[in-house]
Amino acid sequence: MKKLNFKIVALCSIAIFTAAYSCKKVLDKVPTGVLPGASLANKTGVDGLLIGAYSLLDGYYQGQPGTNYGSGISNWTYGGIGADEAYKGSTTDDQGPDLPQIEQHAGIAVTNSYTSSKWQVCYAGVARANAVIQEVPLVKDGSESAAAGTVAIAEARFLRGLYHFELAKIWLNVPYVDETVTYVAGNYNVPNPGPIWDKIEADFTFAMANLPKTQPQAGRANYYAAEAFLAKALVYDHKYSTALPLLTDCIQNGETASGAKYALEPFNNNFNASTKNGPESVFAAQMTVNDGSGGQNDDGGDVLNFPGGGTYTGCCGFYVPSYNLANAYQVDANGLPMFQIDATTGFPKYNDTMLPNDHGLAATDPFTPTNVAVDSRLDWTVGRRGIPYLDWGLCAGESWTRGDVVPYTPKKNSFYHAAQASTTDNFGTWATNQGSANNYNIIRFADVILWHAECEVQGGDLADAEKDVNMIRARAADKTGWVKTYADNSNPAGGFTNTPAANYQVGLYSGQFAANGAAYAMAAIIMERQLEFGMEGQRFFDLSRQDAATKGPLGVGYMAGVMNSYYKADNRISNPVLGKAAFTSGRDELYPIPESQIEIEGGKLVQNPKY
Repeated sequence: MKKLNFKIVALCSIAIFTAAYSCKKVLDKVPTGVLPGASLANKTGVDGLLIGAYSLLDGYYQGQPGTNYGSGISNWTYGGIGADEAYKGSTTDDQGPDLPQIEQHAGIAVTNSYTSSKWQVCYAGVARANAVIQEVPLVKDGSESAAAGTVAIAEARFLRGLYHFELAKIWLNVPYVDETVTYVAGNYNVPNPGPIWDKIEADFTFAMANLPKTQPQAGRANYYAAEAFLAKALVYDHKYSTALPLLTDCIQNGETASGAKYALEPFNNNFNASTKNGPESVFAAQMTVNDGSGGQNDDGGDVLNFPGGGTYTGCCGFYVPSYNLANAYQVDANGLPMFQIDATTGFPKYNDTMLPNDHGLAATDPFTPTNVAVDSRLDWTVGRRGIPYLDWGLCAGESWTRGDVVPYTPKKNSFYHAAQASTTDNFGTWATNQGSANNYNIIRFADVILWHAECEVQGGDLADAEKDVNMIRARAADKTGWVKTYADNSNPAGGFTNTPAANYQVGLYSGQFAANGAAYAMAAIIMERQLEFGMEGQRFFDLSRQDAATKGPLGVGYMAGVMNSYYKADNRISNPVLGKAAFTSGRDELYPIPESQIEIEGGKLVQNPKY
């Protein structure tokens, strides 16, 4: 089944139908370039508008204001660098002060250009979804059946819910803009009195009730994608008992838009453009290359996130894994994570001892990779010296970074050398072969399983929660999915042996959840998400939704405790990047609403606390 290339079609369709909403500030004017309703009141017009709404899922449109590095769907800035799993990549402010502010949480400015870009692109997506919902009732020429129109509205409401979800998880208190909102006297007059989870849930509920279980294209939302997003919104809204049966149904009956039963596949298939849209992909932002768009349809939001040296690429060494993330993959004698807090140091036990690495060594200095036991997902997530870096050769560690912070390199969003011609493209005029065809999985099946575990704990069923976590761990324990050594280190294209590249040890839990109680079980689930979704831009939100600042179950100061422990542990190596870092409870669990948007709305918008 051929996948519809939403974004390349959008470049043509939107030029005809909507002019791409290239407004300077999303909430300060009516979306520009929208033709009168009658001009689009047919099936072709509705399809074009819907494709345009899908096309913003990557978080980028040509001519957008600000930086697409801040608006990309992967949220590598807010979810990764803003948490404890990644650094910007150097001590220099070559992107200005805005990215270091997010990294350090010492006071993110309300004028930060990254947050402003994310806000604008998400509301542009909302506007495009609303345009579809407004247009369908105007189709009177018989070109679109009533049933097809209902499905189009359901897809648009799914997308509207998704774009609002992106806003809510970053700022929590955001305006909800539906198709009835009108532009009056210079603004939309939409306040932000508090969370909008109920409205997001209503959009996904409608979508679930009206979407088919399969779709003609892999990238379209289906019934089960809507069910998974509804469950995700309910989990963020802390309505665990309501989310649980939805997640159970997804696990038992869920299938992709193409009709494949949801399943865990080999871990690295989720980050390989050649195996995308597989059975684990619940819903993904579709990325394409070599389509005549000049790189407009690839994963441009992540274009900086590649090793900064070596044979792989010369740019740019941003979004590099932290010491904390690498250390987290260390395991105990039973192959289990070491997330328990050490009463003496105040650190998670995995941070008591640094995973041996090549920090401070020259490329010519001898180095032997450590034999310390680690989780197998480490070497699919983090590039480290002496371990095969896909099919590019042995990673050279610190010499592949920008050289002044950390010896680790990003890996999950990287492409294979053998597939470079078919899976990469230029981005803009400067990033040669750094635009990638790797999809970004907004939800994958592993998410569904671990949210299910979380809901089970909140409902008191610790044994079933442990079974869920073990499903994820069993895949990591499967030796067929481990990184293996090269048959010949001097010829990485020559294939791999069956010998593991490191000392991988992955054990399953065997009654610890019930024996140690709900607090232990929740800590284990949060740790499992850290290992499973490292460098996928989710970590910040997994922490913030547990804190009382978002009405989470783990109380006041939970996230501040995690983050400030991270800063303290990291500064054992005198890391200059985090020397000034400080996470303030009751403020930094959310990001500041862009000041420009508050000014535009003339007092309707209220800033988040303590900014």
